[in-house]
Amino acid sequence: MAHHAHTDGHHDHDAHAHGSFGSYMTGFVLSVILTVIPFWLVMGEVLDSRVATILIVTVLAAVQVIVHVIFFLHVNGKAEEGWLLTSVVFTLVVVVIMIAGSVWVMWNMNANMMPAHDMLLETPQLIVPESAPAQSVQH
Repeated sequence: MAHHAHTDGHHDHDAHAHGSFGSYMTGFVLSVILTVIPFWLVMGEVLDSRVATILIVTVLAAVQVIVHVIFFLHVNGKAEEGWLLTSVVFTLVVVVIMIAGSVWVMWNMNANMMPAHDMLLETPQLIVPESAPAQSVQH
């Protein structure tokens, strides 16, 4: 009898929309594509501009978050008296803050935490006197 009561409660849980196999596969395929494209852009050095690569990777990351929310978390604007729409808007605001904050942190870390890279590039010009012959400069 206790098992029967548990089953009735479980039916209430099943009344909510869950994704179908097709929707899960669609989300999985989109996620794989949205992961492979940035990996290819960065590892293959496809674009000459680093800024363009960063912007494209950022946009694809945002799209992938939206794919996960729609296909795996089943958040859409159809049901639940508008609460899902509210949660979608909240999710988008959090995603924008998260992505903008991550880009800002990475940008500042690159600018402020990597002074040794700039010093190595400038060091040979500071050590070699202008009157020294060219053979003494080679290592």
